[in-house]
Amino acid sequence: MTRETARAEDEAADKPEAAAAAPEPTPSTALEREHAEMKDRLLRTLAEMENLRKRTEREVAESRLYGVTSFARDMLGVADNMRRALEALPPQARASAEPGIKALVEGVELTERELLKALEKNGVRQFTPHGEKFDPNVHQAMFEVPDPSVPAGSIVQVVQPGYMIGERVLRPALVGVSKGGPKVAPNAASSNDNKAAV
Repeated sequence: MTRETARAEDEAADKPEAAAAAPEPTPSTALEREHAEMKDRLLRTLAEMENLRKRTEREVAESRLYGVTSFARDMLGVADNMRRALEALPPQARASAEPGIKALVEGVELTERELLKALEKNGVRQFTPHGEKFDPNVHQAMFEVPDPSVPAGSIVQVVQPGYMIGERVLRPALVGVSKGGPKVAPNAASSNDNKAAV
């Protein structure tokens, strides 16, 4: 055996021991790891895109509904003025009015109905809470009325109707609240709520 052959055999004998001591990653293991990393990135990106899509849809829906808030608030003054114009004419004067005045009153009533219908079509609805329990979230108390026949905290007069846009208050209803009547018992109120829920 020559020296070179012996050295080659020694090196060949040393290599399996070195390979057994520190195994190098095989190409398939590295590819599997890279595949898993790429799959994880892809799934995270897809989840982020889905969240972005849902958030965008929600924002677009809200902007459609609540984007007209300032315009709707301006239109409420027009609706209020139409109602005031109609209430300025007493019922007896309306009944005995000339045909031209009756037509004018009917035209104002029709215009008011159309305005309220257009507002409602765009998510704005009017509410008149007469007889309901006072709720400071949607009502604004203007005065108290001493009336012992009505439970305290009930709305006995609506000065100006309120408006909602979607689930938000566009303008609270201006109301008069009863004072001095019997209070609604908590048990009675909860049982009424349960009956209403059924």
